[in-house]
Amino acid sequence: MNRIFTPSLYKQRDQLVIDMVEKTKPKSVMDLGCGDCRLLKRLKFLRHGAELLVGVDIDCNVIREKMRALAPLVSDYLQPGNRPLTVELYHGSVMEREPCTRGFDLVTCIELIEHLQLAEVDTFSEVVFGYMAPVTVVVSTPNAEFNPLLPGLTGFRHVDHKFEWTRAEFRAWAYGVCWEYGYSVEFTGLGEPPDQEMDVGFCCQIGVFHKHSPTVLGREALTRRNTDVEPSVYRLMYRVVYPSLYDNNIFQRTLVNEVLYRAEFLKKLWRDRERGLPRADGNVGERLGDGAETGRNEQDGTGEAQMPYRQGSSICVPLESVWSCPRVSALCGTVQSLREGLREETRVQLTADGDAVVLAVDEDEEEDEEEEDERKDGEEDWESGEASLGALASRCGVNTVDDWDDWEAELY
Repeated sequence: MNRIFTPSLYKQRDQLVIDMVEKTKPKSVMDLGCGDCRLLKRLKFLRHGAELLVGVDIDCNVIREKMRALAPLVSDYLQPGNRPLTVELYHGSVMEREPCTRGFDLVTCIELIEHLQLAEVDTFSEVVFGYMAPVTVVVSTPNAEFNPLLPGLTGFRHVDHKFEWTRAEFRAWAYGVCWEYGYSVEFTGLGEPPDQEMDVGFCCQIGVFHKHSPTVLGREALTRRNTDVEPSVYRLMYRVVYPSLYDNNIFQRTLVNEVLYRAEFLKKLWRDRERGLPRADGNVGERLGDGAETGRNEQDGTGEAQMPYRQGSSICVPLESVWSCPRVSALCGTVQSLREGLREETRVQLTADGDAVVLAVDEDEEEDEEEEDERKDGEEDWESGEASLGALASRCGVNTVDDWDDWEAELY
């Protein structure tokens, strides 16, 4: 079958959910009938507030095959998120009442309901809207009225579909759910007909249900995760906790790494400036004196750059200069909170007054600098010698150094 919709409908359905998550920022999201976990994989990259992502499917083999794709990446450890995130996958049926599924902010049922027997729809409604009672539910299902427009289609769109509703049938079910369980519904869809004048509706019809008086707002689901309540009906197939700054150990490690990296960077800038070495991106003195690079005195508003300085065999980098780095200031809102965060930290040495980071200068650095200075002096001597040779050549009537070489060869 040739592609009728661009992007494909399944991508559009996923994007609809993603847009909703970005807009409403639910703390807990559950995808019923998660299948290959495609939607969850996209949601885990958002990190816009969701702290719990759960997938449920009746096919444990599919979950087992795809679950590792939800594992954290290396980048998640290098740059932990600001919020905690837990991902869980369960083997279970939407017809069963599992306590761990109650109280979610958002539950999605994407192309799921048509896989049930018609006789099971009432139970599905009671479990999802009555027992789980999420704040928002998204239900998508094929629109049977659109089927004649799909080339080569006879019967239902999938061999496992037990029914496919018309728009009127879908709306009748949705209004019944709202009346019985206290929800309101908004109807939308994806996949418009090729002829706008055709009254067949969307290819995929969607209902977005909102609970009239939400009382838990996802806190119930998150509270159970924090108390490590195990499922009593479903079987937990996979669970992973993403690294986040919410974890104090991870926060402290990230803070120390950022502080040391920034302090070493500023130390190098200052030492290069002291030795008069230029930088590829501009004059080192100007760059070190730039408030964006070294920080400004935000406390008294003087606008004076906080410069590193020597203290014995060490170099001290003012804490305000370190704090001016956006990544450091994002971790600690003020210089004082940064100072308090580092005061008991053994991996970072502060001055006695706590106003600067103390960095040692090792022998290798000193030797490298001495070698660099000797190389620089040698280049200057060579340039001076070339200039003297050129002057002598000029006095002898030779225009270039190459001419001098030729004249010298003829002489000897």
